[in-house]
Amino acid sequence: MKIEILGTGCPKCKATEKIVRKVVEEIGKDAEVVKVEDLQEIVNRGVMMTPAVAIDGEIKIVGHIPSAEEIKKLLN
Repeated sequence: MKIEILGTGCPKCKATEKIVRKVVEEIGKDAEVVKVEDLQEIVNRGVMMTPAVAIDGEIKIVGHIPSAEEIKKLLN
């Protein structure tokens, strides 16, 4: 499983990355967590608001910091 955090490095994007990494570790999910900071790539994926989270290439969350529970639901 590949989880991508799309964002330019703002505090909300960093918080989202921290939450995602914590949840992945907590539930023991075998997942690669990648940060995508290239603005052109983010726009090319149709994301107009960050932070965004993509799982296996599919955008799941856009424009807000997800809760740990929200991430857990997406990963299970």
